[in-house]
Amino acid sequence: MRSEHVRPEPAHPHQASSGHVRSEHARPESARPHQASSGQVRTGPSRELGRVFDRVADAYDAGRPGYPDELYHALSEVSGVPLDGATAVDVGAGTGRLAHALRARGSRVVAVDPGAEMLARLRAKGTAGVAAVRADGNALPLAGRSADLVTYGQSWHWLDPVTSIGEARRVLRPGGAIAACWNLAHAAQAEWLAAYEERLARACPTYWGPATEEWSVPPIAAAFEVVEERWIPWTRLVGIEDFLLDLRSHSYMAALSPEEADALVERQRAELTREFPEGVVSVPMRVYLAVGR
Repeated sequence: MRSEHVRPEPAHPHQASSGHVRSEHARPESARPHQASSGQVRTGPSRELGRVFDRVADAYDAGRPGYPDELYHALSEVSGVPLDGATAVDVGAGTGRLAHALRARGSRVVAVDPGAEMLARLRAKGTAGVAAVRADGNALPLAGRSADLVTYGQSWHWLDPVTSIGEARRVLRPGGAIAACWNLAHAAQAEWLAAYEERLARACPTYWGPATEEWSVPPIAAAFEVVEERWIPWTRLVGIEDFLLDLRSHSYMAALSPEEADALVERQRAELTREFPEGVVSVPMRVYLAVGR
């Protein structure tokens, strides 16, 4: 495993895991917001869609991938905060993918999420060292200077970009850090994946992803003082049915009617089965990590 200082290609021609992991150090061009054809800058999905996740909590818990080990090495290295013994506030914790992984590495975690159903799945995995708090990341119910890390795993784009960072800074101790990460399928690396995303874009009016011309990684780098940004490539090996559970966990799928969602899943299943007749999908992935103060 080695780190390379490179400028990665733009992200927009958009998770059990194995594969080669390599960390790329750069300020990615795709971290900046893109200008939509309407003249308005679109930096992510409609925030109203963030309210739908309780409806898909089971699919989210079963289908979403974890993060590669290299992410946690990079987080500690870049932030200067050892995870073992740290107090981390995981904002938008969902069902606990990032929160429980931080706990497994020795952190004490406060997992914050507005969704009761999402937090119920998080608590079901165990609460030793992980305190689940139902709250909004724009108004953290925590004392000032109480945390070493504030993290956002797949979540910062649902929050107010100014208010959320102000709250993170308020709860951080001196020397603490803010870290956001997104697990992204890298469609530019596989024709089947690019076609998969194109089918989603055609079928889902609220789709936001690599098949959208103005798509980019959420622009958190513009919202705080950047310490470093990294891309961490990896490969996810996953069964087709679990991959389709992941699909059902996305906000643009939850916004469809049940009949529309079922029909789309069937179309995707048919295409995936043709592409991967043995039933295991090899998904090129990359994690975007941004650390700041």
